[in-house]
Formats: sequence, C-alpha cells, structure tokens
Amino acid sequence: MQKIEIHSIDGVEILEQLNAHLKGKLTDQWGEHVLEFDNEFGKGVVRSIVFDWGVSLVDYDVSFVQDTKIVFSIKKANPIEFIFISEGKLDYTNNTEERPYTFERYQNIIISTQKFSKETYIFPKTAAVKVNFIYVLPGEYAKKKNNNLSYLSKSLFAAFTEENEKSPYKHYGNYNLKIADQIKQLQESYESGIVRTLSIEGQLNLILAMQMLEHNNYENDLALPESLSKEDIKKIHNLSGFIIDNISEPLSVQSLATKAGMSPKKLQLGFRVLYSKSVNEYIRQLKLEISRDYIKNTDDSISEIVYNIGFKSRSYFSKIFSERYGILPTEYRKKIKAKD
Repeated sequence: MQKIEIHSIDGVEILEQLNAHLKGKLTDQWGEHVLEFDNEFGKGVVRSIVFDWGVSLVDYDVSFVQDTKIVFSIKKANPIEFIFISEGKLDYTNNTEERPYTFERYQNIIISTQKFSKETYIFPKTAAVKVNFIYVLPGEYAKKKNNNLSYLSKSLFAAFTEENEKSPYKHYGNYNLKIADQIKQLQESYESGIVRTLSIEGQLNLILAMQMLEHNNYENDLALPESLSKEDIKKIHNLSGFIIDNISEPLSVQSLATKAGMSPKKLQLGFRVLYSKSVNEYIRQLKLEISRDYIKNTDDSISEIVYNIGFKSRSYFSKIFSERYGILPTEYRKKIKAKD
C-alpha cells in the first residue's frame, strides 16, 4: 500500500503534495488547478479551485495501481468537509474513530474533525473512484453577508461555530441521486474564463445546499423519493436474494416493491444506486447469467432452460442472449461441448 501525506487543505498545496508522489503534470487556468497522471502509480485527474468565504473544491477522478492511503494532517485549519462519491467507495478513519468506516457511492457525508487530527482515506487498488471534497472554513464562511447559518440544524450549526473545537462532527447520511446528477453537471462543465468560474461556483453552492438539505431531512426523519436510507439499501439487498430464488416466476416492479415494502419509484432508485440498472434490466441480466450457467453445467434443453428462468419466448431469449454474449445459446452449448 502506498501512503501519501498531505499537510494542507489549500487546493494548490494538496495537488503539489500529491504530485510529489504521483509524478504527474500540474497545470492551472482561470484559477483552476489540475493534476494529471498516467504512469506506474495509476491514472487520473485531480482538480481544485478556491472561492471566497473559505469555500474550496478538490475533485478526484482516479484509479491507483495499488491501495493508496492519503493521510491529511492539518494543523492550521479545522474545515467542515462535504464529501460525495459518484463512483467507487473509500475507507475512512481518523484519530477518534474506533474502526474504519466505508463511504459508499451516492452517500452524503459531512465531517469535521478536531484540530490537529489525522484523517485517512484509502483508495482501493485498480478501482475507479470519483469523489468531491468541498471544504468550508467555518470562521471565514461566518463572515459572509446573509450566511443564514442560524437556520441550520443545531448539530450542523455547532460545526460552523467554535463549539466544535473539542468535539468532532460526523454525518454519514442517506444515498441521494439528485446530488449525484448535480455533481455530474459540475464535472462536465466545458465553459471557459469567467463563465466557467461563475458556473463552477454556482454549482458548488447548489451542491452544498443539497447536501445540507439531505442532512436536515435525515435529522428530521423525512423520507424523500430521491433519497435512500441504509434500511432501504438493506431491503433491496434482501430483495435481490428473493429474485434469484424466484427467477422463474413473473416478477413485476409493483410486486417486488410490495414485497420490499417501498414505493416502485424508490425501488427503481435503489436498483440504480446499487446496481446501476433499472429493476427490469437487473432481472434480465440475472436471467441471462443463470441461463448461461444452465447451458454450461446441465443437460437441460434450451427450451427447458427458457422455461426455468421465466421467459415465455425461446426466440426472444435467443435474441437477447446473442446481444449479451455475442453468440446464440445453441452455438454456445456446442462450443462448451467441443472444449470438453
């Protein structure tokens, strides 16, 4: 495992200290600083930009060759970190955590550690990770006119004041695809000059607002259609097992939603978060994977296999099997037998 130590939350300094290890290329334009690397350490882009009132962005789109531990040891600042992963996952720990915590894809994370703490983020090897860090320096942000900090929940408001100097703050929240969609727009911003800078700042403020809103809804136990709780995720995991056990039965979105005890809309959202597919796409892929195993490991006829996985039409099955694997089911069986 490679270890990279960072001693700043200044975006430029973070990139410089990363680059001391990653040996990439640093560039800057319109106040935005970019580190690009493609070598024996991995491949990726890290960019940063700093705005007024103590707000800055560091955005990672990376894949490391080996597990990579990035350790932040910051003495001069105690920022609030708004973190959102749009691809992959990260393991996280700090001085006060008894055990590591895994930050999941699409999960809303807000943390603020004690001063002089060490924070460790572990990027898993060979895995693509896209993660946004929005840093907010509370003392600077409090100077902003019309900051409206008093409208925050009590716990988050405390993180924006000196009250949190002795007590770390953490919010490991729900899963939210609306935030993911907004971050995607931020990452796909192709403007230039002042238009680009204003666009990034505007989108950054919107993402901050959405993360704060999710936090407020979480604390007030408000279930919104675009958010998923950990309990929702658990239900969908359990439902996946039910689908496998009943793959030959008719499985509609409505019947599965009823089984899981959630709305069809939330069920679809959950499958997008967990599997990046709609419910029907997930079921179809599962049927094809099971059918391939049947063809390979049993003597059942193609017609029997079609029946066993719940398809009514053999011709339709052959069509989608060929689209998926580039070979007809009958030809696939011949190929397997030829190898034997």
